[in-house]
Amino acid sequence: MNYRHAYHAGSFADVVKHAVLCRVLVHLREKPAAFRVIDTHAGAGVYDLAAPEAGKTGEWHDGIGRLLDANLDAKTFDAKTRALLAPYLDAIAALNPDKTLATYPGSPALVQALMRSHDRLVASELEPQAAAALAHTLRRDPRAKALALDGWIALTSTIPPNERRGLVLVDPPFEQPGDFSRLVQGLEAAHRKWPTGIYLLWYPIKAAADVTAFTRRIARLGIAKTLRAEVIVSSATDDPRLRGSGLIIVNPPWTLRDELAVLLPALAGVLARDGAGTVALDWLTGESAT
Repeated sequence: MNYRHAYHAGSFADVVKHAVLCRVLVHLREKPAAFRVIDTHAGAGVYDLAAPEAGKTGEWHDGIGRLLDANLDAKTFDAKTRALLAPYLDAIAALNPDKTLATYPGSPALVQALMRSHDRLVASELEPQAAAALAHTLRRDPRAKALALDGWIALTSTIPPNERRGLVLVDPPFEQPGDFSRLVQGLEAAHRKWPTGIYLLWYPIKAAADVTAFTRRIARLGIAKTLRAEVIVSSATDDPRLRGSGLIIVNPPWTLRDELAVLLPALAGVLARDGAGTVALDWLTGESAT
């Protein structure tokens, strides 16, 4: 598997991941105290959808392209869903002032759009080309810092932050077969150092057995308040493409689960490939875990 950001910018997986990320950031903004976001596998920051990488896959057409088309139809989403999507879509619109979708914001750019003047972002990227692009993207923002650092090292070396409030986003490219295990181990080590932080972990849904084993290992960590959120866009288990986008959310804001119960089914309905979009939203530990 290889889910390097530049090739999949604006894909259905990005739409799910980034819509949820923006909801978490909105909640962090509700308290006056500063927060910090630590983005461990940040990528380039922003993406040209006409670039060779995005053009090679064209995944954005069935992701953000489809969502924007749907959002133009007042019958597609109710008012609550539109309000939940607004911070995400507003950030995209700000990067495309001529109203033609040409640039897609990665997670660092979305964080920049929703941070306040006293909040901070630390974004790490190791791949040289993406790291240089990230440094260029963040260079004029005094709130943000780019690190040319392995994201797995950044996961534990950059916490706890001085602000004591904030979010750790872990969105690895899954280039290595052991990345599911590394994600479990990384969360366990990071949570030990900063148990009050919010953690947002992305994972690909392709082989059901891999995902089941992964979520069971996360549950066995016994970390209180661990929420699972998945959107499946294809019911075909033999589909060679990515079938779904999954998120593990540790210490989610207290209203987030209810928001996702509205937002995720709406996204699944728009993004499904074969009319069979489905959602899984449940507590692995804490609240009413089963």
